[in-house]
Amino acid sequence: MRERHRLPPSRDDRTVAADDTDHARLSQPAALAQRVQRIVESRDLFRGESEILISHDGAIYRMKITRQGKLILNK
Repeated sequence: MRERHRLPPSRDDRTVAADDTDHARLSQPAALAQRVQRIVESRDLFRGESEILISHDGAIYRMKITRQGKLILNK
């Protein structure tokens, strides 16, 4: 798994004036401003397989990689 990363700013975020950006950042709750998303590589989950089972909240889900390389999650 990879370390936690901050997502790059969106195009809209980059076009906002510095004063507006600082004001928006200061007006957000501290926990929201510090939030980062964890990125998990699919190859780390699948480990060479094309299908895995995931246990979530007492239910088993099946995730598979299609021939087109897309992910499908089924209960």
